[in-house]
Amino acid sequence: MARKSSLLIIGCGDVGLRVVRALGTRLRVFALTSSPQRCDALRAAGVRPVVGDLDDAATLGRLAGLADAVLYLAPPPPTGHTDPRLRSLLAALSRRALPACVVYASTTGVYGDCGGEWVTETRPPNATTDRARRRVDAESHLRAWGRATGVRVTTLRIPGIYASDREGGRPQDRVKRGTPVLAAEDDGYTNHIHADDLARACIAALWRGRAQRVIQVCDDSDLKTGDYYDLVADLSGLPRPARVPRSAASEHFSAAQWSFLNESRRLSNARMKRELRLRLLWPTVRENLVAERVNGRAGYGTAASCA
Repeated sequence: MARKSSLLIIGCGDVGLRVVRALGTRLRVFALTSSPQRCDALRAAGVRPVVGDLDDAATLGRLAGLADAVLYLAPPPPTGHTDPRLRSLLAALSRRALPACVVYASTTGVYGDCGGEWVTETRPPNATTDRARRRVDAESHLRAWGRATGVRVTTLRIPGIYASDREGGRPQDRVKRGTPVLAAEDDGYTNHIHADDLARACIAALWRGRAQRVIQVCDDSDLKTGDYYDLVADLSGLPRPARVPRSAASEHFSAAQWSFLNESRRLSNARMKRELRLRLLWPTVRENLVAERVNGRAGYGTAASCA
């Protein structure tokens, strides 16, 4: 009997576990974890844990030659302009037989502010924050490694991730707190993907992703941020958030919040649909929110950047 193909997940959190559930028994799945305390939970989910730390290259030796494919969902370090974690992983993978493919989860923040223009994958990155610069560095380094080794590398650029059961709160909670949004004339566009659709995109990229290719993984929504939270409020029976001018932003938003609100772009998902052949379970956030309301659930999770 032929050996079952194997997948190594780096950063097996919420999205990684959704990938595991969606895969079922199709692949043997390994997951790197820096916490021995997580091993039992990973095993219960059908995952074979491998203890190691991306911040300690000496602990990654067991990853060499372990899997046929790698799904990289881990974030870069919180500081700096580069991603030494990714470099450490690639060094470990290069010690033995290489995987056939690597799928890397990046962020659409690499584009910076696009002034509300439609964005395709051919647009050059223009990162304006250290967080995004770390992602640009990781993307560039990984593509160069893929070209040099012949490993098929697919980069997924991901916007805000949401789901009702995703840790991190709900947009209704933000509305209830009375957090304002920008005035309509100052507002920018926001982009989303449901966590289950993202997991399905990751799986599709493992099989269908092209070598050294970038794909934007987003839904069909075309909303400005304020309109998004107005929609949440309207469909949840809550008052709409107050609108504030850009000139008053520093009084209402943290630096991290402002870094997101200050960037506006509209993402095309044509390449995702054409090349990954992905049919979205939730084409828009409106459809998801309406479904949650009809089903009597408490709404869906907050959009959380992959950056």
